[in-house]
Amino acid sequence: MNKTIMITGATAGFGKAIAVRFAKNGFNIIITGRRKERLNDLEKELLSFGKIKVLSLNFDVRKQKDVASVIENLPAEWKNIDILINNAGLAVGLSHIDDGVIDDWDRMIDTNVKGLLYVTRAVSPLMVKRNSGHIFNIASIAGKENYENGNVYCATKSAVDSLSRSMRIDLLKHNIKVTNIAPGMAITEFSIVRFKGDEHKADAVYKGFDALTADDIADVIYYCASLPAHVCINDLIITPTQQAGVNHSFRRT
Repeated sequence: MNKTIMITGATAGFGKAIAVRFAKNGFNIIITGRRKERLNDLEKELLSFGKIKVLSLNFDVRKQKDVASVIENLPAEWKNIDILINNAGLAVGLSHIDDGVIDDWDRMIDTNVKGLLYVTRAVSPLMVKRNSGHIFNIASIAGKENYENGNVYCATKSAVDSLSRSMRIDLLKHNIKVTNIAPGMAITEFSIVRFKGDEHKADAVYKGFDALTADDIADVIYYCASLPAHVCINDLIITPTQQAGVNHSFRRT
């Protein structure tokens, strides 16, 4: 019987790459996201990889009632979720704390922290019931170190880092693994979202830099998920070779 993985924010970036990686290895896939057309396109792509099943769930992780309702009403065959990837997240804006945009703050907090909590609260009881499961939380090296103008984004990813440790403790007696994944600089839609669609500014972030790719992160997560049942990677920081931390990197000129 194929195992089942659920991925939030699956329509782009890390989420899409993770979905493809696991689909190619025979997992049934639950993909979630706000962009219905992208979900439909991804579903078709995943089904092309072999004898797997794909379920698309169109909802916003920031809306707790929607999250709870969707998970509660999953068909019985989809409730045996083996792996949950809490991937939905974003950075918006790049301002000092004294001139920060409140809407940007709310969007990051509601998605990166509250959305992760809403999904985990809905899915984890299904794992507890089966005494089995693996939760991956996509954090960031920005949750380990702070940088100028990163204030609220860093705070949200620090919260994810802390929540991962707490989840691991709370779910220990239920045989559920929790892995915190903290990527460094990676080429995805991340910077385009942060700069609100300004592709010129987004491209400049990666100039002179061999950044991580979404496939790199998908490979790491697949490795962690493939380890023996008695082995759990609790926390991983992954950076490009040219980066040692959020404030230490080397760019080619």
